[in-house]
Amino acid sequence: MTVERAVRMLAGTFVLLSLALGAPASPVYVSSWFLWFTAFVGANLFQSALTGFCPAATIFRKLGVGGSCSVERGVEPQ
Repeated sequence: MTVERAVRMLAGTFVLLSLALGAPASPVYVSSWFLWFTAFVGANLFQSALTGFCPAATIFRKLGVGGSCSVERGVEPQ
């Protein structure tokens, strides 16, 4: 698994979980305050796209998650 895929999986999991916990129509509803966590994940993805800095990617790399997509496809990084 690449770092990019791991970040997408983590973000998707956080969004779905926080929506399930924050949407009043959900059977596992806890509080609508969980929707702020959904907004935080979205804002973090947005700033990551603009700046190229992603805290989750840094953590995954330190944990030893695989390289980037370009390395996986056999393209050498420049």
